[in-house]
Amino acid sequence: MTACTRLDAWVLPESESASRIRLFCFPYAGSSAQIFHAWQQELPNEIEVSPVHLPGRGKRAREKPFTDLLALAEVLTAELSPHVDKPYALFGHSVGATVAFEVARAFRREGLPLPLHLFVSGCRAPQLSHTRDRSYDLPTGNLIGRLRELNGTPSEILESLAMEFFLPIIRADLQMIQTYNYSVEAPLSCPISAFGGWQDLAEPLEMISAWREQTTSSFQRQMFAGDHFFLHSEHDHLLQTISQQLSEFIDATSL
Repeated sequence: MTACTRLDAWVLPESESASRIRLFCFPYAGSSAQIFHAWQQELPNEIEVSPVHLPGRGKRAREKPFTDLLALAEVLTAELSPHVDKPYALFGHSVGATVAFEVARAFRREGLPLPLHLFVSGCRAPQLSHTRDRSYDLPTGNLIGRLRELNGTPSEILESLAMEFFLPIIRADLQMIQTYNYSVEAPLSCPISAFGGWQDLAEPLEMISAWREQTTSSFQRQMFAGDHFFLHSEHDHLLQTISQQLSEFIDATSL
């Protein structure tokens, strides 16, 4: 890893490891690249974890967050294109899954290589509308109540002054997904794995299964114990699943 990095960098400089796959990771609403901090140590060395650093959080906290998902995907396509010089995969949770999906489609439109695999987690298929939900515009107390129902933010944070910092980011991220306009294009030709939580009332089984329509390649749906934030409660199981599904490529390049 190089010593000097730009504060506005979307991904950190790649390591000089002998990794065979670069795994770009897109965070859920209100979170940052920090949620993927431990993944590099827990996934095989052949997989290089590259969390995407979005404006408005972490080291880019002074920047204005995006409120338009397609505008974000367009910028990400330009910013990430130099980093698809080796085989790569995409992972996103919740709003991050839809961002990852739109980045894959934008790469295709630009004639860039498609991902080896698209992992979408805790998110309904993009053709299913979010437009009836406008929680991003709720009064503060109601929005905090909604976040409490999702069970992804510790109660001590919800009840602290820190929420003054987090709420604008959460609102911007929710606005991205709740005003997102899906446009029909040909399905992707890369495999898709769609993950869901059995107790996730917001993104139930049938909405996770509908991702099947977005690929002409293989599709796998896997449900985990837990609610919308099963990626934390089922952390080890999730990483094992990702590793197993990328192992076919890793094994093939080892021959």
